[in-house]
Amino acid sequence: MPKLRTLAAVAGAALLARRAMRRRIQVSPLWPMPALEEPTSGRPRSRALRLLVTSHEEVADGVVQLRLEGHDLPRWEPGAHLDVVLPSGLVRQYSLCGDPEDTSSYTVATRLVPDGRGGSREVHEQVREGMELEVRGPRNRFPLVAAPSYVFVAGGIGITPILPMLRTLSDGVEWRLLYCGRDRASMPFLEEVEKLGGGDRVTVVAGIPDLGALLAAVPDGAAVYCCGPEGLMAAVEERYPGVHLERFAPRSSAGGAFEVELRRSKRTLTVPADSTVLAAVRAQLPDTAYSCEQGFCGTCQQRVLEGEVDHRDELLTDAERSDSMLICVSRARGDRLVLDL
Repeated sequence: MPKLRTLAAVAGAALLARRAMRRRIQVSPLWPMPALEEPTSGRPRSRALRLLVTSHEEVADGVVQLRLEGHDLPRWEPGAHLDVVLPSGLVRQYSLCGDPEDTSSYTVATRLVPDGRGGSREVHEQVREGMELEVRGPRNRFPLVAAPSYVFVAGGIGITPILPMLRTLSDGVEWRLLYCGRDRASMPFLEEVEKLGGGDRVTVVAGIPDLGALLAAVPDGAAVYCCGPEGLMAAVEERYPGVHLERFAPRSSAGGAFEVELRRSKRTLTVPADSTVLAAVRAQLPDTAYSCEQGFCGTCQQRVLEGEVDHRDELLTDAERSDSMLICVSRARGDRLVLDL
């Protein structure tokens, strides 16, 4: 009996050790490198879900909508998005555009970008009904804030995070939407959007919109939301600096060359003007964690010991930016950074 109790104790201790190790690796993908007092290198990922593609439908010229079904799915609020792991392993972020109350499925849509980085082409050409996809999330960095009124500006596929917002707003709330695109056939969910607007709240423009006329009449206290091509968002932000923006692609990562010291690895790297810190680091430390390469998911977050960062991500809070960066898109403001790597 004593021997059996000893074996049981050893087996229990081993099980606890394995669980602790799994938790440690999940929290810090760079493990077993020395742990920080407050680890910031790679944030815990959302629980991964395997969902069934039950619909792959073209809802506008060049736009495909996916319905992903599961059971007891996490609830979400308008503005939220999913990290979708595509069959090739690419990770892309897509705004949820279905019903937030539906816990049996998620709906996303993406436009084909022929000269893009491959994610949209894979969704259009390789994802099919009956296939399972891994997703993480939902996460929300574009929430609908409380306001007495709203002004929305959407360009093309940029309607996807805004559509659930329009559905959510109560009848008594004042709102207006400027929805622009190349032509009406290329604008997803256009019929539903026009019905929601009741004929007088929605302005549809095929071509370049008159932003000055729209934003000059923004009511006091109104919340302004914009999602679409970078040029459209930059124009809205120039006219209305307080706008809430949702980006589908990172800000440009181009800039001047600079040096990066990896303090723990005792190495100094040069980041060329046309490359990224992530690429330079992975050339020396190929196991460095990363995922989306667009400044959205946070997997490549690293602690900054010295130097000023030109933050180009769409994720970190001001507090996080004080001592860390996403090395897939952000760069140095000067000629040198020191990372705790």
